[in-house]
Amino acid sequence: MEPGGLEWLLVPMQQLVSWGAAGAMVFGGVVPYIPQYRDIRRTQNAEGFSTYVCLVLLVANILRILFWFGRRFESPLLWQSIIMIITMLLMLKLCTEVRVSNELNIKRRSFAAADSKDEEIKAPPKRSYLDFDLNYFWHWSKFTDYVQCVLTFTGVTGYITYLWLDSSLFVETLGFLAVFTEAMLGVPQLYRNYQNRSTEGMSIKMVLMWTSGDTFKTVYFILNQAPFQFSICGLLQVFVDIAILLQVYLYSYYPQKPVSHTAHPASTKAL
Repeated sequence: MEPGGLEWLLVPMQQLVSWGAAGAMVFGGVVPYIPQYRDIRRTQNAEGFSTYVCLVLLVANILRILFWFGRRFESPLLWQSIIMIITMLLMLKLCTEVRVSNELNIKRRSFAAADSKDEEIKAPPKRSYLDFDLNYFWHWSKFTDYVQCVLTFTGVTGYITYLWLDSSLFVETLGFLAVFTEAMLGVPQLYRNYQNRSTEGMSIKMVLMWTSGDTFKTVYFILNQAPFQFSICGLLQVFVDIAILLQVYLYSYYPQKPVSHTAHPASTKAL
């Protein structure tokens, strides 16, 4: 085959590989949550999944999108953040619906203010308040409250970014916060498992996908001499993933006595 003919064949192949890699980058991050979503929907039990994982990923990806306005990185990474935000909102919607349907406590919690119609079914509330108490934050009774919280965070951070967009120090710090926040992804699940002394209800497939994906990313960062903080945060993610897998082994072969939640209301049990 002549060189020109070979080049005619290789160029489309390279383009297809490039598109495939971009597609994997955009949608690969949401794959670990598919088995978890299906398990929750099938069992109608969200106790094994920490919704703070959704909080971490929402914050990290919102910050990454804002970082894009200061430093235009590859568009697949931008689309990955958008797809991840949509996925986390869907996870929150399902978990909220399942938890509220299984909750015996009639008390309703909201992001903005108490819903008087719900609160006064049995007795009027003693006081009206905002649910920014750490005991109830991110444990609201309606999906719309989570959306309001996300929009508020996006609006505040977006306005601050607009004001400081010309500062390279601010932009670099914003990028670091996005990467570091994502590195903390597994910490809520790690703490949730420790609190419950069990990994029951958690999708092991999800954690295995976390581990393989984070390991691949970290090796990529190191081999391509990415900025130092990327490699450190990647190693931190892998360490947390391995710790969760160790919990799976520990709590499976050496069952722990579950922690009593009798001193807490039902609405505060889940993270």
